Amino acid sequence: MEHKNIKHSSFNKNKAKDFKGTLKMLLKKMSLFKWQAIIALIFAVLAAILNVLGPKVLNMLMTILFDKNGYQISEVTKFGIIILAMYIIAGLLGYFQGYLMAKVSVGISKQLRNEISLKINKLPLKYFDRHSYGDVLSRVTNDVDTVGNTLERTLSSMITSSVTIIGIPIIMFTISWQLTLISLLQIPLALLVVFLVVKFNQKYFIRQQKYLGDINGYIEENFSAHLVVKAFNGEERSQNRFEEINKNLKISSKKAQFFSGLMHPIVNFSSNIIYVLICLVGATIAIKSNDLSFLATIITFLTYTKLFNQPVSQIGSISATLQSTMAAAERVFEFLNEKEQEDESEKVLTIDNIKGKVEFKHVNFGYSKDKQIIFDFNFTANPGEKIAIVGQTGAGKTTIVNLLMRFYEIDSGEILIDGVNTKDMNRSYVRSLFGMVLQDTWLFEGTIKENLRFGKPSATDEEIIQACKMANVDHFIRTEPGGYDMVLSEDTNISAGQKQLLTIARAMVQNAPLLILDEATSSVDTRKEILIQTAMDRLTKGRTSFVIAHRLSTIKNADKIIVMKDGNIVEIGTHNQLMKIGGVYKDLYTSQFVNGEEF
Repeated sequence: MEHKNIKHSSFNKNKAKDFKGTLKMLLKKMSLFKWQAIIALIFAVLAAILNVLGPKVLNMLMTILFDKNGYQISEVTKFGIIILAMYIIAGLLGYFQGYLMAKVSVGISKQLRNEISLKINKLPLKYFDRHSYGDVLSRVTNDVDTVGNTLERTLSSMITSSVTIIGIPIIMFTISWQLTLISLLQIPLALLVVFLVVKFNQKYFIRQQKYLGDINGYIEENFSAHLVVKAFNGEERSQNRFEEINKNLKISSKKAQFFSGLMHPIVNFSSNIIYVLICLVGATIAIKSNDLSFLATIITFLTYTKLFNQPVSQIGSISATLQSTMAAAERVFEFLNEKEQEDESEKVLTIDNIKGKVEFKHVNFGYSKDKQIIFDFNFTANPGEKIAIVGQTGAGKTTIVNLLMRFYEIDSGEILIDGVNTKDMNRSYVRSLFGMVLQDTWLFEGTIKENLRFGKPSATDEEIIQACKMANVDHFIRTEPGGYDMVLSEDTNISAGQKQLLTIARAMVQNAPLLILDEATSSVDTRKEILIQTAMDRLTKGRTSFVIAHRLSTIKNADKIIVMKDGNIVEIGTHNQLMKIGGVYKDLYTSQFVNGEEF
């Protein structure tokens, strides 16, 4: 079970990815909500301007109060009302800005998830041979959530911080250029720290998101195979592997947060020094000028320095958040940029009055370029024939079915249905021609009736009941609470064999002209197998069928049996013919029996 994690190990630990390119793509996604974002950012700018102007108005008020000639109550009241109104308006603007940005972030998250969902349906199956399902799930959940949360909180903070950092020095210069120069001493230090953090820390955030995907993938694998892990006493090995991945996640996260965390204490230290310098220089100026009102200027500068310190400190957290977000966004866009299957929307060729003749002509295929699986495969299934495909594990039986359904594209050769090349037809149409029952049962959470209609949403209740009777599952369904309307879920107490019966009934409901049974009776006991075999004979009658079976007693009545070995056909014939030959098939068949009885 550890093989899926190995395929992620090619990650380059020494190179950060394209920050600018990812940011550009993210902004392009935001263009879908540009007016909401623009209005929100305008509100953020206005709120920041009002917050910046607040201490300036307060300075005017204190100057009046410190005036040695006295002050007018009306003047004090006027400035007090102005300050109160400014902060109330700034608060309201901040609220509406936050509301709009929340809508933007949720909208973009929804858009990204929709695109990922559509992308999953367009990707070839070979992509999932190289990537664990947990890794894909992590991109849909963790990475998209990271992007959405950043857009909601960080984008407006960037605008507010920028306005504050630009606006405060301008206003401070209008009050005292000497104290302004002192206050601005912390900017070079802050910028230097931010530059170093961004330069050296991005790779750690990328690793953090990558290992988070790895750990999700490993957890998903182990929970889905929990019984296997316990059956082979693999808990310790599984835990050790988990701890190894978790340790890598811890190290990358710790380094990312450590470097990001340097910003806040450094900026705080520098601002404290600035406070002291402002007080000393300001007091000196006030004493030399013998101007008591200059105390208001000192208080205002201390207020501005504290206000200025907030966005400077935020630069560190914003840069850290942006790096984490870009790492998450890179993973999302990397997935969205994966090569898709060829678009076949323009292929409208169909087969009228399908008979069911299937031909393989010189078919060659390999899951990778350096490992060929099928070699010059040639075979013809005539309409209505029941074709069994047998062979040892790895012979290529399931691969033939995968190629027939166009789950994978052949490297060379042709597969024809009624003389029409499957490549000339839309792959969705090709798949609609086949009813399929897999070895691994799959039922989604919903009623039994909804599950049975999955392959044919328009099926009537009568069709469903008739199919269930043919699959010998009608009686079982009627004995369950709710009958056909019983909701299936993870905690539904039905056996593996009963689930398999339901998937067989689902294929019967679909009533496709061609049929594929991949180990369809593997989870059914011998008693039920006899009932299902009878139903299968009725289902396959007059319908071209391909049956993959390890239990060879179930395909004795097949019209043709293909015996495969190492991707080649080594024998073809009926059961009796192959038994007379005394070759590979007879060896396989007799190996399943002891004293004439199947085991």
